[in-house]
Parts: sequence; structure tokens; C-alpha cells
Amino acid sequence: MKTAPIDDPARAQANLHFPKGQSQRVLPFNRLMRLMTQTPGREVSFEVAAKRDSRVNIAGTFNGWDPKTHPLSYHPENDLFKAALYLPAGLHEYKFVIDGVWQMDAKCPYWALNNTGTLNSVVLV
Repeated sequence: MKTAPIDDPARAQANLHFPKGQSQRVLPFNRLMRLMTQTPGREVSFEVAAKRDSRVNIAGTFNGWDPKTHPLSYHPENDLFKAALYLPAGLHEYKFVIDGVWQMDAKCPYWALNNTGTLNSVVLV
């Protein structure tokens, strides 16, 4: 099937196909694009205390729980590791990974039970 360029809403809308038996009621293309671009998100600051020579990362639902993709940087002025991440709207679970040890954010008041029986910190954006 040929696809229409995103910059041509009329052609893109004309090329929509539906499986047999499914509703053909759809949002107009322009309205759909407007909704997609208005999805709110915001920058969220994370910080944790750890020894200066520690390796500190954050892992969560926002990065597939990868303990290596989001390192925090050390700030000697307040002896903390910090990172600011832009997160899309929604509920995000996370943990800090300090020298390979996963731990909750002690400053976060919201937690969720995970499938291993431990708790994850939770932030709502």
C-alpha cells in the first residue's frame, strides 16, 4: 500500500483503510495531528545522594528499565547526583541504580508494587 506524505492531510486521510467489520468513524486528520502535538509533558528533576565516585543512573518505564541510558551527574555544591529528563504525560515508575544496586527514591512519596515484589518510585507528569 502506498502511503501519503504527512504534509498532505487530504491524501493521508484518503488513504485510510479499515479491516472488514471495523468502524470507519475516525477523527479528521488535522484534528488528530493537533491532538498528537498537544500531548503535554514536562521536565522532571531527579536527585539522589551518593558517594562522589559512584556511578549513578536512573531507570524506569520511560527508558525500558535500561540502567545505563540515563546517567546522573555529580554536583559538588550540594553533594548530590542530578538529572533533568523530559517525560511525556502519564504515570512513570523508576528506580535509581547506584553502583549496580537498584534503589527507590527516598524523597518520592509515591510508590508502586512491581512484579518482583519490591517497590518502584512513581512520578505523574
